Formats: sequence, structure tokens, C-alpha cells
Amino acid sequence: MIRSAVLLAMLAAVPLSHTAHAATALTTISERSGFQATGRYDEVITLCGAFQKAYPKQVKCTEFGRTPEGRPMLALIVNGKGVFTPAAAQKAGLPVTLIQGGIHAGEIDGKDAGFLALRETLDGKLAKGALEKQVLVFVPVFNVDGHERFGKWNRPNQRGPVEMGWRTTAQNFNLNRDYVKADAPEMQAMLKLVNAWDPLTYVDLHVTDGAKFQHDVSIQVEPVYSGDPEFRKAGLALRTGVIGDIARQGSTPQSYYMSFAKTDDPMSGFIDSVSDPRFSTGYFQLRNRMALLVETHSWKDYPTRVRVTHNTVISILEQVAKNGADWQAAAKAADARASKLAGGEVALTYRTTDKTQMVDFNGYEFTRTQSDISGMLMTRYDESKPQVWRVPLREEVVADKVIAAPRAGYIVPAAYADIVANKLALHGISFQKLSKPIAKLEAETFRADKATFGATSFESHQRLTVEGNWKPEARAVLAGSLFVPVNQPKARLVVAMLEPQAPDSLLAWGFFNNAYERKEYMEEYVAEDVAREQLKDPAVAAEFKRRLETDPAFAKNPHARLEFFAQRHASWDERFRLYPVLRTNVAP
Repeated sequence: MIRSAVLLAMLAAVPLSHTAHAATALTTISERSGFQATGRYDEVITLCGAFQKAYPKQVKCTEFGRTPEGRPMLALIVNGKGVFTPAAAQKAGLPVTLIQGGIHAGEIDGKDAGFLALRETLDGKLAKGALEKQVLVFVPVFNVDGHERFGKWNRPNQRGPVEMGWRTTAQNFNLNRDYVKADAPEMQAMLKLVNAWDPLTYVDLHVTDGAKFQHDVSIQVEPVYSGDPEFRKAGLALRTGVIGDIARQGSTPQSYYMSFAKTDDPMSGFIDSVSDPRFSTGYFQLRNRMALLVETHSWKDYPTRVRVTHNTVISILEQVAKNGADWQAAAKAADARASKLAGGEVALTYRTTDKTQMVDFNGYEFTRTQSDISGMLMTRYDESKPQVWRVPLREEVVADKVIAAPRAGYIVPAAYADIVANKLALHGISFQKLSKPIAKLEAETFRADKATFGATSFESHQRLTVEGNWKPEARAVLAGSLFVPVNQPKARLVVAMLEPQAPDSLLAWGFFNNAYERKEYMEEYVAEDVAREQLKDPAVAAEFKRRLETDPAFAKNPHARLEFFAQRHASWDERFRLYPVLRTNVAP
């Protein structure tokens, strides 16, 4: 066993119990290297089996998916009383805590810290009795293929380990942008695991990017600013408890992501916010569950980051053991409220207000000078000179775009039923397929006044934003269409996926782009004849004249002028820019 100076400092800071286990099968390469290195994925496979063998009554090693490159995705199911199935956990009334490492596989603190914390908890050295009061589902590495894209400089702005994995999957998906659209096979496997276990608390272990400063970790939790207002009390209590625990152990945690308001400008301060549902912390509040994001600071060395992550994991287990029953009841109450959300107000987005307070932040002395390489102002830090920065913090977050949910639900037309049904099923959302057609459904339709496609591909999609409004309109509905009720526990997730202006809706991710592409055209010489015929109508003639006089761009654009008449012709595609999904106030 290597006893480096940094390891000895780590041992002094927290009672790690690896010494007695150095020769056992339950230590990691990271421990044995003095937390300088991290092991490859075959170590995870070995440790998963070894923990089950060493603690057969408390640990079960299970495979919950396969990656595109054929590697097993492993989870350790841990409970002090041998509760190893979702059904048994539900029968026992136990809250479930799901902790994942390596969603970004270069940020691998969670794997090594998690195994260490797990062993100590099982040995009764820390978090005594915590595993009797919950089921822990520990996923050491979420992005397994990315983990095996191993290299020394995969994270050039991070201190250690010596080698690490890659940020994205073998298919180049960033899994922490995939929670709603669920394109990646890895995410599909994770959502099935989540649907099975229904974790009260989902913990996502990361390492931050960014500037150099003294603080070692940020702890962010939702719901705190978003989601069910009453359930936010549980999220805030979890955040407060974990921050208090690790602060007493010497950390300097913050409750916001420590990225400057203006890039590379420390004096610009910080802005707290709510993540969109593509992120873990933006997603789980839509299910009335808690998500906790741990971001250790990349410029701390690996022993320090593993220690802080380890302490955070232990704190989470202790907080859930202490408060889990109450928080579980609060989550179920939020489910009940969501099941009556139809017709109620739902926030699609949140914003941070301009309300500002000045805070002391532990940084370093720095200079900002013009770079002769890039030509821009560049910040350079002197880590030998700690300095307290007095900087602005904006952390008042309020609902921004708020809509009224339909009083019944959404109708997905038969043509799109299979595509949407597959996505809904991945999230455990309830829906039904209509066995009979409806000749005339009084519904609401959304026609886009403006549709803007993304200029570049993002996560393999061309995103789409639309402007417009829902309006009453009777439409025929074919057999095979889907009815997705709002009144269900995942009501907010239903709205987030099917409201066209939600930031991570299926429309926003491009699943309905064809509806916003014009496919049929009128030849211009035909449009000329159509125009002359339509101008015989005084109302059309007056409107055309008004547009010419008041809209210079229109007047100078011959194509727009002809389109004015084409849109009024019977051949115009009435489905162009019509969102295929309907809203209904009456269940079919």
C-alpha cells in the first residue's frame, strides 16, 4: 500500500477505514495508489461480485443494461435486511436512494468514493444503521463505454487521476442532456432501472469545470426552486442537511453551480438557476422526486475530491435514514396533488430575477490582462495567495413561462403514436390507445406563427422553437391515436414532454420537424393567376394594399407577395406548422 503525503492528509481529515482492507478484494486501485489513479471497468465488474460474495445478506450485484459496445451496466443493490427487489422495498415501505457515478466518465470521483463509502457503511464504521432504513442502488459508472476511452489528458482542466475516461458515450451522447429525449441506450436502461425502483433521491456525482478558487464542492438539489411547491421543503431540507454535514468535516460547499455570470470574470459573481429537464436535477422534480447534484471542484487534487465525494455520499445516506420516511410521505402527497393537476398552472421554465446580494467567496489573487495569443482578456490566478472576493450573487428563482394544463390531456395522432408511445413508456407515463375513431373532437390546436430551426445539430437533433398559441378547433381523431391524461403522478413530466414551447419537449428536440417543413408549392405563374382572381374580393384587395403600405420588407419581396395569395387558396396545406398533438378538455 502506498502511503503518500496526500493520502496521509486524507486519512487525517476523515476516518477512512481502508488500512485494514488493503490486502482484501474490496479495495480499489484508487485506494492502493494513494488516490492517484483509478481502475478500468473490469475492476467494477470484479468489485460488484466481490461485494456480493463478502456481504451476501446485504448486497446483490445486478446487470441492468448493455452498452452499445456490449459492456454490462452494473448496479449494487444494498440493504441491511436483504431487501433486493423493488417489490420488497415497496412492501417494506423503504425509501430508495440511487447514487450514480461516471455519467461523465472523466469525472470519476463518484466511483472510487462510492465503493469506499459502501464498504465502510457495510462494516458499520460510518452511517451506522443507515442501510436498514433504505435501499441503496449504487451505479459505479453510468457511462461505461466512455469510461473505457481512457487517457491521460481527457480532462486537461482537472487535477487527477492520472488517467480517466471520456465525457460522452461511444455514440457521442452526453447523458446529462438525455433524460427526457432518452436517445442513448444507456439512458433507456437507466430509466427502466428508475421506473422499477422509483428512487426517492437520485444522486448524480460530477466534477465541475471552471475557474480556480478555494471552494471544493457545490451541492444542488431540486425541488428547491421548481416542481411541486410543498415538496420543495423536502428538497431544501436535504440540501441544508448535506451542506451542514460536509461543512463540519472541513468542506466549503456552496448551494449553486460555481460558474461566473460572465465567462472568465470573477467579479461578475454567480447566478443560481433551475436546469432544464434534459439534466438530472431538472428531470426528477417532474416526477416528484429529489435529485442531488454533487460537483467537486476540478482543480482540487484527486485525493481531496474523493474525500469530499465520500463524505457527501455518507451524509446523503444518513440524511435519508433520518428523514426518509417523512420525505417519502411528502413525495406521495406530491404525487396525489399531481394527479389532480389538470387545468392547473404548470411552469415550463424558470428565471433568476435581478435581485442581488453581495457575498464573500473564497478565491485567489488574480490578474486580467490582454493575451497576446488570443487577443482577449485572460484571467490568471495565483494559488499561493488566497483572497476573499466580494461578488454579487443572484439566487431568487421564479417561474417564467407558465401555462394552464389541459383539463383532460393530450391526443397524439395515430401517425405519431408509435414514436411518442415509445418515449412515454420509457418514462413510465400512463396513456391509452383509442380503439375507435372520433369524427369530431372539440379540442385545441397549436399553429406556429413562427418556427425556428437550430442552426447546428445538438445531441444528434436539429432543435426547433415555435411561437404561437393554442386555439379551439374541432378535429377528426383516428383509431390508434393516444390519449395521455394529465391527471397522473407524472403530470408535470407529461406537460414538459408534450407542450410545444417547453424547453425539452418532444417538439423542441425535433421529433415533429416534418410538420414545420413545407412540402407542396404553387408555381409562381399559377400564383399570379390566383392573385388576380382573389383581388376581385374587396376584402383581400384591401388587406394586400395595407400590407404593401405598412410592411416594406413584404413590399420588396416578390415571393412573400405571391405567398400572400397562395395561403388563401384551397390548395394551401392546412397542416403546415400545425403541431400534430392536440389538447383536450374532455377524456375521449
